[in-house]
Amino acid sequence: METVDVDIRVRYAETDQMGVAYYANYLVWFEVGRTELCRNKGFRYRDLEELGYRLVVTEVYCKYRNSARYDEIVTVRTHLKEVNKRRVTFGYQILRKDGKELIAEGETRHICVNDKGKTKSLPDRFLKCLTRSSFTGSP
Repeated sequence: METVDVDIRVRYAETDQMGVAYYANYLVWFEVGRTELCRNKGFRYRDLEELGYRLVVTEVYCKYRNSARYDEIVTVRTHLKEVNKRRVTFGYQILRKDGKELIAEGETRHICVNDKGKTKSLPDRFLKCLTRSSFTGSP
C-alpha cells in the first residue's frame, strides 16, 4: 500500500487548556495528508477545482486512541482505500513522530461533483493519477 507521510507540529491554538489537541483538528490534519497524497500522485486539488469539479466529503470516521499534545510532532500517514469514477476514499493514521504509537485512525469518503453540486465522474486525467500504482512526485 502506497502511503504519504506529513509531519505536523501541534500548535497551541489547536489544543485545549490541558495542552491536548482538540478532536476536530484531526480532520484538518486528514485534509493536509489528503492534499499531499494527491500532489504525490501527480495533481493539485486546485487543478481539479479550476476545471469546475469538487471532491465533497460524504462520510468521515475517526477513532481516537491516544492524545496529541501541544508542540509535539505527529505524522499523518495517508493512503487511498478506494477509487472509482465518482468516489474516492482515503485512509489515515496519526502517529507519534517515532511511528511507534498510533494516536488516531480514520477515513474520509468523497464524491465528485461539478460547480453546481451535481454528481459527476472524475475527469480521466485525475482518475488516472489516483489509480496509478506509483507516486510521481510534486507537480
